[in-house]
Amino acid sequence: MSEYKFFEQVNKAFDRAASYTKIDKGILSQIKACNNVLHIQFPVEMDDGTIRVIDGYRVEHSHHKMPTKGGIRYSTMVNEDETMALAALMTYKCAVVDVPFGGAKGGIKIDPKKFSVGELERITRRYTFELYNKSFIGPGNDVPAPDMGSSEREMGWIFDTYRQLSNDINAEGCVTGKPVGQGGIRGRTEATGRGVYFGIKEACDNAEDMKELGLEKGIEGKSFIIQGLGNVGYHAAKYMTEAGAKMIGVAEYDASIYNKDGINLEDLMSYKKENNGGVSGYDKAKELDSNTAVLEMECDILIPAAMENQLTEKNASKIKAKIIGEAANGPTTDKAHEIIKERGALIIPDNYLNAGGVTVSYFEWLKNIQHVRFGRMGKRFEENSYKKILSVIETISDRKFTDDELAVLAQGGGERELVDSGLEETMVNAYNEINELRKHHNVDLRTAAFISAINKVGSMYRGMGIFP
Repeated sequence: MSEYKFFEQVNKAFDRAASYTKIDKGILSQIKACNNVLHIQFPVEMDDGTIRVIDGYRVEHSHHKMPTKGGIRYSTMVNEDETMALAALMTYKCAVVDVPFGGAKGGIKIDPKKFSVGELERITRRYTFELYNKSFIGPGNDVPAPDMGSSEREMGWIFDTYRQLSNDINAEGCVTGKPVGQGGIRGRTEATGRGVYFGIKEACDNAEDMKELGLEKGIEGKSFIIQGLGNVGYHAAKYMTEAGAKMIGVAEYDASIYNKDGINLEDLMSYKKENNGGVSGYDKAKELDSNTAVLEMECDILIPAAMENQLTEKNASKIKAKIIGEAANGPTTDKAHEIIKERGALIIPDNYLNAGGVTVSYFEWLKNIQHVRFGRMGKRFEENSYKKILSVIETISDRKFTDDELAVLAQGGGERELVDSGLEETMVNAYNEINELRKHHNVDLRTAAFISAINKVGSMYRGMGIFP
């Protein structure tokens, strides 16, 4: 078990930010508290006929807005403290990016790699039954999503189980991150990594802030090191490299590698696929002494996209990156944050930067309860309007558009395009809001994001009053 209590780390950051607000101390205590904490143990029959007792958790941190929202993690590291911390971060994250959910989180304490598909399905369905039986799932009260160790496959099982148990016309909205054919939304798989890219891009596009760091404006040409090439890390790296950044280092569970001339992402992913997800032995980069050593190498941007508590007081003074983009939840401990901040680095915090997943989950939930796909009503109308405008341009000029040009210029907004646009709008607006707070209060971005969240949640409690 980690020596760093995750929930305590979150609350230290909360308390630091709370001193910059005018929220009543009693309401601050209510905001910090987890409203519901569920620990369940249930039996599941394995393929060989043996019975195994499984530990599961679900925490609903805040009911200031409903439903609560948060992923389900499949990991042997799952415990009550971690689940409470992640649920709290979800509350603050949703508030920062103006997604109208309270925070929640769930977890099943298993290593999913050690179970067959059939066993995982039985575990997931029984866990869902336990949540349903205790009113911890439903489109109006608590909506899970994928997290570490889970994917759209497990979300499909959850949806089907809930649908069988309930008589709910909005059953599709009981969980997000589902396959598209089961009510999922295009763009959800890459959403968190895409949001990480949008957040880092917005930070890098601020010429004044980049000048303070001794960097040029923009992402193009900047070097980055990433820890963890799972779903979030891979997509963050993909969009970063497509924008012209250079990936020079990667840390994985088995090793860390470095090449100052750059590492080809897709080539490395092919190697990982053939080597159980590891990077050890990859001959196009130098393998370093440990699986975290690359975090200490020279680079412009460091993106921790793995587990919590990766940057601690033990290695913080050795971190040389000028920008830390927290794609993971809680990768930097409170003391490490202070050390890195004092060195002058810009830390783009997790309670903002990895909000892309919950933002697109919100879009999926809206799609489910509205029972209509985004773009269905307006896409053709937009395309026909654009074609009319282009036809007028052709009439009054000598310009004749080719079929390929018309296909691009007259394209209407389909579901994927609208989701991507909404995600970018959300991440850009939220970054500028917290960056303004950072400068107004002369604090760091993490504290600014907490100030934003505390003020928004606190105003809800003030407006609603306390029942009874």
